[in-house]
Amino acid sequence: MDKSTERLVQAEGTAALLDRGVSVPLKELRIPLVKKPLKLRVVMRRPRLGGLIRLARVYLSLGVTADEMKKFTKDEEMAFIAAHGKAVSRMIAYTLCRGWWSRHLLVGLTAWWVRHFMEPAYMDAAMRNFVFLLGTDPFTSIIRSAGMMNPMKLRLSQKRKGS
Repeated sequence: MDKSTERLVQAEGTAALLDRGVSVPLKELRIPLVKKPLKLRVVMRRPRLGGLIRLARVYLSLGVTADEMKKFTKDEEMAFIAAHGKAVSRMIAYTLCRGWWSRHLLVGLTAWWVRHFMEPAYMDAAMRNFVFLLGTDPFTSIIRSAGMMNPMKLRLSQKRKGS
């Protein structure tokens, strides 16, 4: 892995660990008499464990790994979206609806909104980026270094007394 990719993975890893999420554009609205369009954005965050389990079920039902998705040609991407577009929008909805109530009440509506109003390029990029963030491999070095800098760990001068 080259340095720029490694730094990008570390930046995304720290953002995910801090639960900042990934901001993705949802839709651009053109308002009359205004030059710049209004950009609606949403923040995709890691779902909690219940949502993560549901998201993992949907992801595994796709039958495609993240590495295979990277190598898709344009025709394969179109066939994938035709076959699994609804599941992809549901995965995105699970990252937007994180709480118990919103996950049970709003995921269907949010998935419908994503399918009908989110630009396909944004939907594809959001799914690809977030699926890569859900793995644990890029975070192992970050977690290891955070463990070494643990402020609760005893230091050299504190071995005997403990404080």
